[in-house]
Amino acid sequence: MAVETDESGWEVDPDDEWGVAVITTVGRQLKLRREAAGMRAGEFGVAVGYGEDLVYKVEGGKRIPRQEYLDRADEVLGAGGLISAAWEDVKKVRYPKRVRELGKLEGKAVEIGLYECNIIAGLLQTPEHARTLIEAAQPPYSPDDVDRMVAARLARQSVYERDPAPSMHFVLEEAPLRRQVGGTMVWRQQLERLLEVGRLHNVTLQVMPTNADAHPGLDGRIELLKFPDGTAVGRSDGAFNGRPITDPKQLRVVELRYGTIRAQALSPRESLAFIETLLGET
Repeated sequence: MAVETDESGWEVDPDDEWGVAVITTVGRQLKLRREAAGMRAGEFGVAVGYGEDLVYKVEGGKRIPRQEYLDRADEVLGAGGLISAAWEDVKKVRYPKRVRELGKLEGKAVEIGLYECNIIAGLLQTPEHARTLIEAAQPPYSPDDVDRMVAARLARQSVYERDPAPSMHFVLEEAPLRRQVGGTMVWRQQLERLLEVGRLHNVTLQVMPTNADAHPGLDGRIELLKFPDGTAVGRSDGAFNGRPITDPKQLRVVELRYGTIRAQALSPRESLAFIETLLGET
């Protein structure tokens, strides 16, 4: 039985030129192999277990296929692993361009600093917490887009697996830690995840208590990434129109803001103790 097409891949962002090129090439190869095997699109769709509409979209470069689609196509067409191997290229473009670019920067950084005022940072979120936040958007995303955005957010967390590990600093406001996103169980799992990450040797996690005095982060998120060659990129919602900046003078402003926030927050030890206290209150 064919499955619904919007459970079987992701829409291609027309503004993502590299992604469009990759998916168009993969789709063309699939079509050539199907035709060489003498199979019509509908017949092929039945054989691989997907709808004919999806087959046309994938072959036309309009839909990003999931890994299971490529594996099934490889089996049906007797490609000996060549179609399945296309996943190595496809998986690089299955996430939105903006998220890929951010992940690439985080993957190269030797130091990552983040201050979040309204949510728990994406690099710290559990899958359930991330899904709840994304599903809360208005207007709502389609189930397909939700899956894609959750997967993209979690893929960025591969930064923890890097060797050597980057130095990572997080400052989170108290209020989002108290918000029981997804219910008590999901909330507890998220707090436990914060404790787990906060105890890593390369991670510093701090909490900004609600009763703290005014600080430079009150007008929005701040992020700062530093690279091996001495360059850096930063962004502050309350400065430079929130755009990414690389100019040394502007970076010093972002560093000053972030440094002031860290100085006003609870110490790492106090912060972990605070999160443990929240867990104990449930």
